[in-house]
Amino acid sequence: MALDDFNDFLLASGGVAGALIGLLFVAISVAPEKLLSEKAAQSHRVRAATALTTFTNALSISLFTLIPGLGAGWTAAIVAIVGVLFVAGSLISLVRVRKTQPGELRDAGFLVGVAVVFVLQLWFGLRLVADQDDHGALQGVCILVVVCFLVGIARAWELIGGPSIGLRSQVVATFRDHGDGE
Repeated sequence: MALDDFNDFLLASGGVAGALIGLLFVAISVAPEKLLSEKAAQSHRVRAATALTTFTNALSISLFTLIPGLGAGWTAAIVAIVGVLFVAGSLISLVRVRKTQPGELRDAGFLVGVAVVFVLQLWFGLRLVADQDDHGALQGVCILVVVCFLVGIARAWELIGGPSIGLRSQVVATFRDHGDGE
């Protein structure tokens, strides 16, 4: 059975997901006003919810797939649908607040990428429903679990205000600094 090849990965990813969810709750509890106050930016709420959703997605797949006889197909498909619905709700929430919180739609591009992850996961999950021994589909689901960890970590980093030293932010800062100096 193809699932046996992934047992160690699923055990490890379940533990990682649980730890990351715990750390996310700690990070949120240290500064709850960023999410709970009436003046809180919707983008902060979306970032926190995206991190929680992607970590919970990885946790659900890892743990349910470890239950003998269940397999990954239905779990991957169901949590992917929940993920797509989350993205749709998040996009609607960002559009809803665009008049009172201009600039919040900048998170929409990131959410489209998250939607792609969930659509791919749904596709792999449905392949596993049709054939639970589809090694390639199970490998695809596991790769997407790793991607969900990376997405969740990136969103959590943004949520806590971690510095962005990516190429885009540095080019923008360089042009902004150059324009201020003249």
